[in-house]
Amino acid sequence: MGNKGNCVGQSVCSYEETMEALSSLITRRIRGDGSNRVGKFGLMFKYVKVLGLEDDLPKLKVIHIAGTKGKGSTCTFSEAILRECGFRTGLFTSPHLIDVRERYRINGLDVSEEKFLQYFWDCWNQLKENVTEDLPMPTLFQFLSLLAFKIFISEKVDVAILEVGLGGKLDSTNVVKEPVVCGITSLGMDHMEILGDTLGKIASEKAGIFKPRVPAFTVPQLSEAMDVLQERASELMSSLEIALPLDPENLNGMKLGLAGDHQFINAGLAVALCRCWLQKTGHSEEFDTNMLIKQGKLLPEAFLKGLSTAALPGRAQIVHDESVKSDKSSESEENTYGDLIFYLDGAHSPESMEACARWFSHAVSENKYANKGEKDGEFVRSEKIQYDCKNLDGSDKISKRILLFNCMEVRDPQQLLPQLFHTCASHGVHFSKAIFVPSISTYHKVDSGSSAIPIDTSKDVSWQATLQRTWERIIHGKDAISNGSLKTENSLKLPSNGFAHGKFSQKCNFEEKQFNCSAIIPSLPLTIKWLRDCAKENPSIRVQVLVTGSLHLVGDVLKLLRR
Repeated sequence: MGNKGNCVGQSVCSYEETMEALSSLITRRIRGDGSNRVGKFGLMFKYVKVLGLEDDLPKLKVIHIAGTKGKGSTCTFSEAILRECGFRTGLFTSPHLIDVRERYRINGLDVSEEKFLQYFWDCWNQLKENVTEDLPMPTLFQFLSLLAFKIFISEKVDVAILEVGLGGKLDSTNVVKEPVVCGITSLGMDHMEILGDTLGKIASEKAGIFKPRVPAFTVPQLSEAMDVLQERASELMSSLEIALPLDPENLNGMKLGLAGDHQFINAGLAVALCRCWLQKTGHSEEFDTNMLIKQGKLLPEAFLKGLSTAALPGRAQIVHDESVKSDKSSESEENTYGDLIFYLDGAHSPESMEACARWFSHAVSENKYANKGEKDGEFVRSEKIQYDCKNLDGSDKISKRILLFNCMEVRDPQQLLPQLFHTCASHGVHFSKAIFVPSISTYHKVDSGSSAIPIDTSKDVSWQATLQRTWERIIHGKDAISNGSLKTENSLKLPSNGFAHGKFSQKCNFEEKQFNCSAIIPSLPLTIKWLRDCAKENPSIRVQVLVTGSLHLVGDVLKLLRR
């Protein structure tokens, strides 16, 4: 793109061209390469100066949040609470699912395309004009962080909620020297190739966002992590308080906007952070939540509304696919087609996978009762029975669960898939089939919501074969599956939908090395089409699809469903 460095606003550069420019900032290093992090972080202060933000950045009233699990949810709860309190909010989170503008919310809404282009090219051109051998263009996340500062300063937000991208100490967001308050969500073993191979080392990286005499909050942690957090806070003379999970009774009968029992932990931290922010910014008398809680009273109405309306796509999200029924000719055809429901959660660590499995198990069980007296179909695991259940809504549809899974190659499927399988099984939830499919989005290109979606059936599926073998070993036992023993689906041949109407009498054949309880499909668009065809051709079923393992996969599915 010849004019990539010379665009001045929307009239010159299209949104797609802007995505190309953004993509050029993606480094080609192998993911997990943490080389020269200190040097890169040091450049952030120079970039801030180039953009003329050094005087205004300290004026932002920031809530800075790091952690392994739940930081996006905690940020989302915090933003919703303070917006309902009447403040103009800015929220920066990552990653995005469909469009990069999702990372920037002003008053709960994605920044408009027009403003995004304006701020993008203002930053891009200033940085480009000042490139030297010692000051290259920033990396992708550095630029996205700088853009967040530019947007929030220009939009004059009352509060900026910043989610750390990776770690904390050397994260691009950590150029904020004096946040109002800091928060650390639940810590676990993730990104160990960069952050360290012990919980203590990871906690040390996260505690890097603590600032001298700036109050900090965290959730209950394992002692190895908590000791590190408390030591760092003490060194900085900062108060560190433990925010307990929110008591559901304090919600006055309302439900959290984000589903899952683990969200009460994130909500409790968000309440503590918002309460502290209000106190530190001179609004404590208007919203004295501390006194209310001590008196055993409910949270302020604005807090309740924020907690109950918070929304974060791709995390415990349920989408009913109406396209399955879009070609009905009359209401009398109500039961002509089956139902197709997607349950989407971007869990990609063992801990988050357990939380995802518990949420999914609860969600698919909400609208049915256990009909243990009927044998409606055999579960794919040998010598076990799956009892499908009829629904409280009066329909006779039988629920069939499908797992749609992919994860990055730096993840360990032997930790993720068993956690998912056994947690679901412990709640009486089993999968009729598992589908392993490559994601559409790549780590070397930033797409927009309107980018073309390729139907590529020639993708390398060797990683998906590894995932499938891991799954089959869980189902049939380690001795039943050897490396290379699976007959994967032909690249253009979709699996049979016989599972949909109870035809799993065609059990897995070990001698023929044929397994019917899982499949690899090399194209996500073809997978969605296959699922829709299954629902259309089987009016007696409700297909419940759990999409998990990768936020990229979740985003790709949402993009396809939106089309």
